[in-house]
Amino acid sequence: MRTILKFAILATFVGFVACGPSAEEQAAEQARLDSIKADSIAKVEQVKADSIAAVQKAKADSLAAAIEKAKADSIAAAAKPGKKK
Repeated sequence: MRTILKFAILATFVGFVACGPSAEEQAAEQARLDSIKADSIAKVEQVKADSIAAVQKAKADSLAAAIEKAKADSIAAAAKPGKKK
């Protein structure tokens, strides 16, 4: 009975090992995961660059608007009749 049990355990172990992925399959899976990782990193870098560009554009637009408003206010103030120094 012990011999049969040992044989059954050995056969089960060999079956599990034989059903596992081969080295080639493992390498292909690792290459696929590396590709996905590289794509993800590239997407994050692109989003980061786009965000920085959007903030810089918003800052420049805000500054330009403030300058135009200041010019308009100065022109309006100069056109008003009032005290002259």
